[in-house]
Amino acid sequence: MARPREFDTDAALDDAIDVFSEHGFEGSSAQMLVDAMGIGRQSLYAAFGDKWQLYCAAVRRYGLGECAAHFDALRRGARGIDGIEAMLHRVVETADQPCLGISSTYEFGASRPELGEIRALLGKSLCGAITARVHDAQREGDITPSLDAEATAEFLIANIAGIRVAGRGGADRAALASLADMALRALR
Repeated sequence: MARPREFDTDAALDDAIDVFSEHGFEGSSAQMLVDAMGIGRQSLYAAFGDKWQLYCAAVRRYGLGECAAHFDALRRGARGIDGIEAMLHRVVETADQPCLGISSTYEFGASRPELGEIRALLGKSLCGAITARVHDAQREGDITPSLDAEATAEFLIANIAGIRVAGRGGADRAALASLADMALRALR
């Protein structure tokens, strides 16, 4: 009979996210992971499979958390543009922190189908939520109606990635806020 797990798998996965976000897949050793997660190697493999499966689980969990935070921000304010602005400024506030979503894209691009599936699912969900708020803002007169709402959502997602890269590269908050404000001005 298998022994029950004696650790919180979600907390351990959160610790793995921190390691992978900072060091990438290749730069994260099994020892770094077990040290950060506070579990033994056998427990890591029993709970998550191999390092690649752990990485995919970490990317998925991280992406779900980021999407949830974006969705919360998008719901702020009475108007569609308020939510879009809140989402961009949330990114500005956290841009100096490592982003596992962006780093997984740098490290693997489109070479790993498993990551592509995770990104596609999360990206579709986020793009849909932003598109809905763009439609709201267009009806409310805050975004020009001539813009394609889905293309505008993709533009905003690309700007989020750019802000995160700039933040991780050391850009200060004023520069990051300026990037977010320019993206908003482009919508008018």
